[in-house]
Amino acid sequence: MTIFLGLPVGRMRAAAPRVKGGLNAVAIGILLFLLWDVLAHAWEPVDAALAKGDWGASARGGLVLGAGLVVGFAGLVHYGRWAARRRLAGPGAATASELAPAVRSPAGRLALTIAVGIGLHNFAEGLAIGSSAAQGEIALAVLLVIGFGLHNATEGFGIVAPLAAAGERPSWGTLALLGLIGGGPTFLGTLLGQRVVNDTLSIAFLGLAAGSILYVVIELLAVARRSAASKELTTWCILLGLLLGFATDAVVTAAGV
Repeated sequence: MTIFLGLPVGRMRAAAPRVKGGLNAVAIGILLFLLWDVLAHAWEPVDAALAKGDWGASARGGLVLGAGLVVGFAGLVHYGRWAARRRLAGPGAATASELAPAVRSPAGRLALTIAVGIGLHNFAEGLAIGSSAAQGEIALAVLLVIGFGLHNATEGFGIVAPLAAAGERPSWGTLALLGLIGGGPTFLGTLLGQRVVNDTLSIAFLGLAAGSILYVVIELLAVARRSAASKELTTWCILLGLLLGFATDAVVTAAGV
């Protein structure tokens, strides 16, 4: 639920161009932290297998991570190109904008992509919560819920930053849908993790999340270059977003998780 805390930022009215550019830059910083966080968690089982001399498990984990990155990153690149061709195909084409009014604009589609990437990341977090509960470590599971909940409070802002930067004001229904896409997978991952404890599955979803987040960061950097914000403001706001990510993650570490 905490992912919904940052979503109302997307309904800001008449924000100055510099404010919009700053919001976009803060989102870049948050997503850069998420990219590092996701890859670190994905590589952890591979690194552990290497330390034990288990070459088969490390190779399998590495291949799964690589495949996830390829699908998450290159898949979105090719999907974007395909969607652009569909939009140019004429009024009879069943485009994403016809099927989903909430993602009619480029900023809306980018916000949806961010929500999907964060959703994949949160699905992996749910797997961690569920697997802890399945192993009888209820205290650990509760700490994970609290820590991830605090951490996810920044992610809602990252989702709507492209809309705020473009000056688009989404409806409350659109915000609810984006929040459900980004936050709902945490619950689904918890249910699955409680029944299936599998490092390979977790690595696969983390790889997908990392690839999609990398794609989004590149897209937001392009938005930043076109924004009215100065290079200095963009730099400091990216750093602010990065520090916000580390600050919320520090809550989990301080709790001993």
